[in-house]
Amino acid sequence: MTLLLIFLGGAVGAPTRYLIDRMVQRWHDTVFPWGTFAVNVFGSFVLGFLVGAQPGDMIATLAGTGFCGALTTFSTFGFETVRLLEEGSFAEAAMNAVGSLLLGVLAAFGGYGLAVQVL
Repeated sequence: MTLLLIFLGGAVGAPTRYLIDRMVQRWHDTVFPWGTFAVNVFGSFVLGFLVGAQPGDMIATLAGTGFCGALTTFSTFGFETVRLLEEGSFAEAAMNAVGSLLLGVLAAFGGYGLAVQVL
């Protein structure tokens, strides 16, 4: 049952990631990977909210591991940061690395805090 929940959550999270990434990146004509940045910060918020909400194991597996696991992407973040460095876009690479970490953690705290306050 656990694998099925992860599969179902991932089946929604992966296309959501793709659609958000393409939509956000279309809005910005820059070398900075805004799409990946946006999905990772959003995913951090959602996961923080789930932790604060303390749902049952099934919801945590479906939404946390499945959906958020497929939505967020460390490998693309790493690849895009290296690509920026290779292209000589050092400021953008630093902004991507530091910004993703800081805003991701703040988003997770924000999601957690919101869940604790609302639920």
